[in-house]
Amino acid sequence: MRLGRAAEREGQHESSKSSHPHRSLFRRNLVIARLFGGVALIMWTSSANAHAGTGLPGGFVAGVEHPLTGPDHMLAMASVGLWGYFLGRPLIYLLPMVFPIMMAVGAGVGMAGVALPPVEIGIALSVCVLGALILGAVRAPVWLACAVVGLFALFHGYAHGIELPSAADPIGYSLGFVFATGSLHVAGIAIGSLAVLPRGETFLRGLGGVVLGIGLYFLWAAWP
Repeated sequence: MRLGRAAEREGQHESSKSSHPHRSLFRRNLVIARLFGGVALIMWTSSANAHAGTGLPGGFVAGVEHPLTGPDHMLAMASVGLWGYFLGRPLIYLLPMVFPIMMAVGAGVGMAGVALPPVEIGIALSVCVLGALILGAVRAPVWLACAVVGLFALFHGYAHGIELPSAADPIGYSLGFVFATGSLHVAGIAIGSLAVLPRGETFLRGLGGVVLGIGLYFLWAAWP
């Protein structure tokens, strides 16, 4: 009896140890998300106070607001982080880097006046595809995942770039846009941490289905 109880206690101890890394990862991602949110709030408040009464369009606050007030941008960027969490290393780190880099390329293309296929359709497709990838828990290879995210980032960056020339503070606007993008990626990763909870992955795949449905509506609305 004593040996049986000892073995049972040891098994419970091992089970607790095996689940500890998941809890630690969940807590760490929540801390990171809160940190980004706090920094964003401080920078937002400081920038708003600095520009109060100037009446100038653009600037850091306008750059932050652009993705946060556009549900298509917001869903796509958060979905990149969420899909990256599903894929694990190294894509959990690579995808949030590939997106802003290719977004900057797309912004440059937009500022140069180069024509792209209908941008709104490309952005709507990004929401559809990313939602479908999360719904299906698709495990794409590194090169394909980076290519998909990079392609859609071009469209998001292009929409950003064509607005830059009219901004009074294009540098501040760009910094705000990139910061908001990074924050949304981190938020997506933090949401992905729910996968370690019971039925967490099923819930997250359901969220992917919701994102896909919203993306289809965006696609219908953007179609000429």
